Amino acid sequence: MPHISLDSDEPGILGLFRFRPETAAPMNALAEVLLRGESTLSRGERELIAAHVSALNQCRFCFSSHAAFAAAQLPEGMELVEQVRTDLDGAPVSGKLRALLRIAAAVQRSGRDVLPEHVEAARAAGATDLEIHDTVLIAAAFCMFNRYVDGLGTVAPDDPAAYTAMAERIVASGYPSASAGAEARDR
Repeated sequence: MPHISLDSDEPGILGLFRFRPETAAPMNALAEVLLRGESTLSRGERELIAAHVSALNQCRFCFSSHAAFAAAQLPEGMELVEQVRTDLDGAPVSGKLRALLRIAAAVQRSGRDVLPEHVEAARAAGATDLEIHDTVLIAAAFCMFNRYVDGLGTVAPDDPAAYTAMAERIVASGYPSASAGAEARDR
């Protein structure tokens, strides 16, 4: 049960966004740019970074959501997401993505845990400065999102179908805009 009265039975961050649409709008805008905007990393790869950080933070709602979003956009689907979660070293991802996921894991522990060696390894595997930048920002943002969701005690559905339905909406339409937040508030 959430720690505050949300006036909504929507799970996780969705109920929080409905509660305070004026803070939802910039958070969704950031997610839209980082996870769906122009990038040399695929949308699935960026969602995988978000899911990886959420798994490390043990945020069930965010991991389940972004795992579904990644799986819907990666040819290898949920099998790859689970392999990354359980065995990053053995997961069949590119050297570049593995290095970026290691940077994301370092950010999850502490921004100061990102060492020159992490960045050098990512560059040696072909990562650009923009990809490194965006990986750090995705990881930092998801630490915030995870703490927001868990810090207010939101609920997370047990049924994977709920996350699959969310993934279909996100893949098709993206993260809600500021106008969608205002519409939610006005309902």
